[in-house]
Amino acid sequence: MINVLYDNRQDAMEITKDNEAAIEKAVEAVLINEELDGDFEVSISFVTNEEIKELNKEYRNVDTETDVLSFPMNEEFNGVNILGDIVISTQKIIEQANELNHSLEREMIYLTVHSMLHLLGYDHINQDEKSDMRAKEKKIMKELNIFK
Repeated sequence: MINVLYDNRQDAMEITKDNEAAIEKAVEAVLINEELDGDFEVSISFVTNEEIKELNKEYRNVDTETDVLSFPMNEEFNGVNILGDIVISTQKIIEQANELNHSLEREMIYLTVHSMLHLLGYDHINQDEKSDMRAKEKKIMKELNIFK
């Protein structure tokens, strides 16, 4: 079982039930690709550029907006694996979707997949890690049939 908790703290973009269903499918796809079984929980917050900039400065000492932040927990509570928190700037979803000529849903799902991999311990600090993470992202996005 996968439980995704949502917190919508922005008004730049409507988060629909279809968006939530697509996000949950993406979360599940990452867990399946990583061959993880069990009960999982992740929280996803949708925020403004201003809020994500504050979080980025506070937690990463980087004083700039970013598209997504991941806060891994990897704790177990009553048999549920609490993976952590994902914070997504919807303004960045819109900006990047327009820049890359992607749909808003494609950008939202990509950021979800990317962050889920961070919650599971992947990173892209060095080139080998980056290549591994990018390959996993591409594989999952392809399995989800999300291209544009």
